[in-house]
Amino acid sequence: MSIGNIGQQTVTEVNKSVTYTDTKSQQKDNLPVAEIARQVTVRVLAASGSGSGVIVARKGKTYTVLTCQHVLDVDKGSKYSILSADGKTYQARLKSMSNPKKVDLALIEFDSQNDYKVVTLGNSNLLTNDSPVFAAGFPNYHTVSKDEIEDTREWGTKAFTFTDGKVSMVLKDKSLPDGYSFGYTNDVKVGMSGGPVLNVKGELVGINGRLKFPIQGIEVFTFTDGSKPSQEIFEQMEPLSWAIPIVVFRQLAEKSLH
Repeated sequence: MSIGNIGQQTVTEVNKSVTYTDTKSQQKDNLPVAEIARQVTVRVLAASGSGSGVIVARKGKTYTVLTCQHVLDVDKGSKYSILSADGKTYQARLKSMSNPKKVDLALIEFDSQNDYKVVTLGNSNLLTNDSPVFAAGFPNYHTVSKDEIEDTREWGTKAFTFTDGKVSMVLKDKSLPDGYSFGYTNDVKVGMSGGPVLNVKGELVGINGRLKFPIQGIEVFTFTDGSKPSQEIFEQMEPLSWAIPIVVFRQLAEKSLH
């Protein structure tokens, strides 16, 4: 287990419209990470909840989105829809995925004739303490004041949020349940689960899914082998967001994209 210092994070809401070029041109462009995040991140909408996702593949007119299983579990059996970066909404369907270890990942698909950017899968094994990372997604709520919050479901793409931070803890010998094994300082809100964690190249290295300071306390940080962290380690884990490294997806289910 590797432990680093906890850094500061900056949250930026991106409210500008997205201008698209064709896919081949996008692949040639050296886009800033914030722009890549805005183009590949989608909102996953269900009847009684919502989360985020990231476009990981395209075959013909069919796009595949990687998200968290718990995002879809909000409405089991429900119909899902995808809000893309240009503000269009598409009906989505579940895509089968090999997941024998029951990690908190799932795939859904949608069809479109439009050209959307597909994220490049990175190598999360290269992440170390203090590696810069960027998280994106669609928070379900916006804090207006200490006494008022606003639901963002009808905000469209204006709810998109991009945060920067750094990796602060990498679990190498143990893992938290559902595949979560690296903690980072970025501020991740409810609704950003399933959204991407990107490296400085704009490559996908993780999937958001666990928030800072869970109300259940140390019990949430019970490792898969049943052990718990020491109080000292827990106090370093608690203020971090937690992601599933993309290597987990690549090992278990990357073939599902083909």
